[in-house]
Amino acid sequence: MARTTTQIKTDITTAFMANETLASLYGFEVGAVFADEFSLVSLENILFEIITFALYVHELLFDQHTAEVTEMLANQKAGTLPWYRTMALSFLYGFDLVADHDYFDTTGATTEQIEAAKIVKYSAVNEAAESSRVIIKIAGENNGVLAPITEPQQEAFEAYINEVRFAGVQCTVINYLPDLLYLTIQIKRDALVLNANGVSILDGTTPVNDALLEFMKELPFNGELRLSALVDKLQLVPGVLDATVLNAQSSWIDAESGGYGDAVALDIATIPVSGYFEIITFDNITYVV
Repeated sequence: MARTTTQIKTDITTAFMANETLASLYGFEVGAVFADEFSLVSLENILFEIITFALYVHELLFDQHTAEVTEMLANQKAGTLPWYRTMALSFLYGFDLVADHDYFDTTGATTEQIEAAKIVKYSAVNEAAESSRVIIKIAGENNGVLAPITEPQQEAFEAYINEVRFAGVQCTVINYLPDLLYLTIQIKRDALVLNANGVSILDGTTPVNDALLEFMKELPFNGELRLSALVDKLQLVPGVLDATVLNAQSSWIDAESGGYGDAVALDIATIPVSGYFEIITFDNITYVV
């Protein structure tokens, strides 16, 4: 883990001030504090600042490299959860696997055809708590918006997973419509910026609604939705003096019925069953002064 610039400079200056030869040349006591002996504009301090920054950047680069290599190894290690996610994102609709391998035969295909075949845009993989089963959540995109892949596409995807999965490992694919999110929010507005309906007086937009949609896009696939983070997002909106979530509920697809179940209260945070949310309406946002 990279040291801070303060830690690096302290290590350098401590060694410098502990050197008896340098102490004799400069006339300071061995072990004295560097800042007490050298000013901020001294050549020595400037030199150490440059060295400190260079070392800091190098340590950050090494940390980043280590993280990337670790992630690559985890994704490539067959049978791990990250590996299953990599395999899900590697699916090519309409292509066949190379015989006895877990990758596709793209001989003769153009780059455009290969990219178009990558229909699984998002994936998250977990292990079921109650049984030895791998749960693979996936989603595609429709006009830039997260959406389930089609039934024929899911059929092909499940056949692919059945081919590449480890023997004895049961896999369940979750390719649901988004979890529905119901929000009741009260906004304390700046009457100079937002009108009583939350519309910007300056340009006629609805910045609170836009911020909520942006928050949903920023939420990682299968990421935890925290109401506190949502409030933090709203409080950055121009014209919003304060924001309070009065009520939050969500509902998701019932695997048995195929329809949405009853809405369940969301108190602090939750992870969407489908992997992502859709806000149903903005009509339950009220604005007060």
